[in-house]
Amino acid sequence: MTAHTLAVLRGDGVGPEVIDSALSILGACVPVKVREARVGGAAIDATGDPLPPETLDICKTSDAVLLGAVGGPRWATGPRPEDGLLRLRRGLGLFANVRVARDMGLPTPLRETLVRQADIVVVRELAGGVYFGEPRGISPTAAFNTWRQTADEVRRIAHVAFGLARRRRNRVTSVDKANVLEASRLWRAVVTEVAREYPGVELEHRYVDAASFELLQAPLRYDVVVTENLFGDIRRAALGLLR
Repeated sequence: MTAHTLAVLRGDGVGPEVIDSALSILGACVPVKVREARVGGAAIDATGDPLPPETLDICKTSDAVLLGAVGGPRWATGPRPEDGLLRLRRGLGLFANVRVARDMGLPTPLRETLVRQADIVVVRELAGGVYFGEPRGISPTAAFNTWRQTADEVRRIAHVAFGLARRRRNRVTSVDKANVLEASRLWRAVVTEVAREYPGVELEHRYVDAASFELLQAPLRYDVVVTENLFGDIRRAALGLLR
């Protein structure tokens, strides 16, 4: 069997420990050729850059990337380790994060009757939104970020979500804040447009605050959830309670 080339970015904090365990399991399943590179705080310490050019080159010329956690209190000032993660997404053209939360019978803070048989997939848009919007800035008295979303970004992530739903329970929940955000109004309009190409899939729209509450009160009602970058972070944290 041909060995796959794997770019390994151990990251910071618990990252190296988790990556070591992942590699031991992966190596027992398939042959891999490991290519090590730095990212995040470790890269800042070594080079002053959270994503050195050689790291991106190694990732681009590998079959897959195995990435550990980045960041920590050591790098609270100066270059931010998380900037390396965002630049890595952009450099590799990554736009879809797919997270699965499934009841595995393990202890959870939620009542067992709420989570029993829960099976949710969150599809998070990674390339747009407030994380990447320009201009942005900070001073001692004020700070600002720009929330920018394009129709093309929404369209391609919506197709991922509807394609997954077709292979599951044919239900998509689109999460936004269209009552106050223009970017969310565009999001909702484009997702609705894409839904017409999937007549067998049911679409509903939910505001992010309502969806966060319902996710913890009635997780069984959800199948595939599609949302933008920031709201996807919120969904990810909530889903951690189900596992």
